[in-house]
Amino acid sequence: MKHVAVLKGGWSVEREVSLVSGDSCAKALREVGYKVTEIDVQPDIAEKLQKLKPDMVFNALHGRFGEDGCMQGLLELLRIPYTHSGVLASSIAMDKPMAKKLFEQAGLRCPKGVIVSRKELFSGDPMKRPFVVKPANEGSSVGVYIAMPDDNRPLAVLMDTRDSAKRQSGSETERSQFNDYWLVEEYIPGREITVAVLNGKPMGVTEIRPLTGFYDYTNKYTDGKTEHLCPAPLAQAEYGEVMALALKAHQVLGCRGLSRADFRYDGKYFYLLEVNTQPGMTPLSLSPEIAAHAGISFNNLVQMLVEDARLGS
Repeated sequence: MKHVAVLKGGWSVEREVSLVSGDSCAKALREVGYKVTEIDVQPDIAEKLQKLKPDMVFNALHGRFGEDGCMQGLLELLRIPYTHSGVLASSIAMDKPMAKKLFEQAGLRCPKGVIVSRKELFSGDPMKRPFVVKPANEGSSVGVYIAMPDDNRPLAVLMDTRDSAKRQSGSETERSQFNDYWLVEEYIPGREITVAVLNGKPMGVTEIRPLTGFYDYTNKYTDGKTEHLCPAPLAQAEYGEVMALALKAHQVLGCRGLSRADFRYDGKYFYLLEVNTQPGMTPLSLSPEIAAHAGISFNNLVQMLVEDARLGS
């Protein structure tokens, strides 16, 4: 019986989501016949893995230190095969400005944007409103803000008055937990579209419709806050186009296993926002939902990821 260590939790701002993903994946792996050890990752993870000696790792970590190439590098050093993308793809995907450069060089359409320091960010609007502000290296919409034209408040006031990051992470800090550089992008009006790619093949497309506000952390992980239209109500040509774009983004980064590409669609163009190399695996997550529509059960999806676990890119 193969022994799988499921890594979950950790200490990023996405810790709570990771715990749910890890619990769901561990349950599925036991049901399909694997021996499973769940590990809430702490700084002693290398020592724990060396003692445990699992056959492979299912990486259910989200955010920094788990999804950004750090854990992947450690597993490479320990020579333990692992799920999802390798070191390079993971690190580039989490670095939004770097990923954006590669996407644009490959001909993928992205929102226009600028990288600004914390000081520049709060010295005045970096571009004409509406625009989106996001940390350069976080996921799950943590720390994302939208500055709209009808909101005359300075950006520093707008971000200070929103306590979403405190609610999201359970932390007492907000902006201080992010890096000193932010990505500011033009706001693309239109529809929220996402595509899941599994083992080099697009599985399907979902349209996301939050009932209020935008697709922030609360709307992502609170039942009843967002409608998922799967398959997305797109024309056949549009559906095929966005699947091809998602696959190209997956290939540009060198992703493996499961990834998910997020887009905005203004009715004419699909704008690539980012690629998630370790999409959520919670009961409300998009990739398992897309897989289910493609005829792949949650248990089968998790099993396929484990069977693809390996070292290298």
